[in-house]
Amino acid sequence: QVHLVESGGGLVHAGDSLSLSCAASGRTFSTYAMGWFRQAPGKEREYVATIRWSGGNTNYADSVKGRFTISRDNAANTVYLQMNSLKPEDTAVYYCAASPITTSTWDYWGQGTQVTVSS
Repeated sequence: QVHLVESGGGLVHAGDSLSLSCAASGRTFSTYAMGWFRQAPGKEREYVATIRWSGGNTNYADSVKGRFTISRDNAANTVYLQMNSLKPEDTAVYYCAASPITTSTWDYWGQGTQVTVSS
């Protein structure tokens, strides 16, 4: 069982940067793949970025590639999302998710943190 809590959201201007954190409970955090997803008003939740348990393999949605960076600190049970050059279309609720190595599905979700980018 993993409990996830996101933080770091807020209101920024276009071009600004913001860093999100996701703190996870559970002793087996290091064995989980972690991901960030987002959901804008009136839209479906979409994938943003993922990182494997070792931190050596990351993937990004085309819309954020080159601007966002996902990282993790297994000792601190935390995954991060550094967001640079933010755009109004990045406005959404951002969710952290965990995928156990046993299922390879996104079984655990945080409550989300709001990111609003004004033009």
